[in-house]
Amino acid sequence: MATLALMAESTTPPHSSAHPTPDRPVYVIGGGPGGLSAAYALRARGIRAVVLEKSDRVGASWRGHYDRLHLHTTRRLSALPGLPMPRRFGRWVSRDDVVRYLEKYAEHHRLEIVTGVEVSRVERAADGTGWLLHATGGRELTGAAVVVATGYNHTPRVPDWPGRETYPGEFLHAGEYRNGEPYAGRDVLVVGVGNTGAEIAVDLVEGGAARVRLAVRTAPHIVRRSTAGWPAQYSGVLVRRLPVGLVDRISRAQARVAVPDLSAHGLPRPDTGLYTRVKQGAIPVQDVGLIDAVRKGRVEIVAAVDGFEDGGKIALADGSRVSPDAVIAATGYVRALEGLVGHLDVLDPHGKPVVHGPRTPPTAPGLYFTGFTNPISGNLREMAIDAVRIAKAIARDRSVTAGAVSRLPG
Repeated sequence: MATLALMAESTTPPHSSAHPTPDRPVYVIGGGPGGLSAAYALRARGIRAVVLEKSDRVGASWRGHYDRLHLHTTRRLSALPGLPMPRRFGRWVSRDDVVRYLEKYAEHHRLEIVTGVEVSRVERAADGTGWLLHATGGRELTGAAVVVATGYNHTPRVPDWPGRETYPGEFLHAGEYRNGEPYAGRDVLVVGVGNTGAEIAVDLVEGGAARVRLAVRTAPHIVRRSTAGWPAQYSGVLVRRLPVGLVDRISRAQARVAVPDLSAHGLPRPDTGLYTRVKQGAIPVQDVGLIDAVRKGRVEIVAAVDGFEDGGKIALADGSRVSPDAVIAATGYVRALEGLVGHLDVLDPHGKPVVHGPRTPPTAPGLYFTGFTNPISGNLREMAIDAVRIAKAIARDRSVTAGAVSRLPG
């Protein structure tokens, strides 16, 4: 990757404890969209930011997504600060083009990135100002502030289903799925009806799977990605500051017009309002073919998985049994922040940061988080906004300036 000041894995990052200096950079943990945009925003304010990325390239998580993935947010509202996405990417940007954009973003803004370095623990520096990072190879790095941007989808989550460990059939998490080619002519059960599960089910149908079943525990809200040229994201931006009850009523009325009733096919309209669900952490499913596939019987809705049984059978919540050739668990991810910052009293009972964006925890001034929310207005859009706000907060944070933060020359 052609990033200025990109250092090889064997290179010791600047300002390690072995080579103390009178000033310290801001360390950004994670080389995805959140980390890169935060590094740019800091650089734009004359503050030196060093991105620490555990893989060998930026945008590692994006490279691992399934082949057909396109953003559900528009190109214009998905760009990071300081660099628009090219018009040739189209309105709904593909996975590969997102990766190209992130590479170009790092190069264009001359970001300082260290690859092959994984941070395992963050703690207060011994002098009480700044932070000490424990990283790959025994490195100890001291920074004036830290921005944690390790990603919303960090570690695959697989429920502890009884019998799953001895299941003889093919089983994989959605994070390992790439395309439908290996499943042509096969019977596949997809577990989980978030955006990923819904899109993988459609991809399997289009890839020639003989049978596709989608296991659903809670019926989701389904919205059209775009209606008469109006993207759902635009509505999300407009309503996110409105009262939850009002948005629930608006979305309920809109759904009756735009989305057919799929109750006869196993997907009833949810009882809980759309925005109420969003506040609980469940964003709506944007339709990229699921509605049509369910109506035509090409994707069959079945009850949630209760457990795995002998002989390759899977028990469902309604008492029925299925015996698919393969199971794909679209069961989400966990943030996996406990080892990194769990000892600092900055996580809630669900393992999510208690603050995000420009706010910093009262118990850990100078520690910032970005990319750990899943807003209705679009994750990339909010990370771009947070990046600018975080940089502004760091620039005027006395606890950071007291730590002699590194400044860029002139």
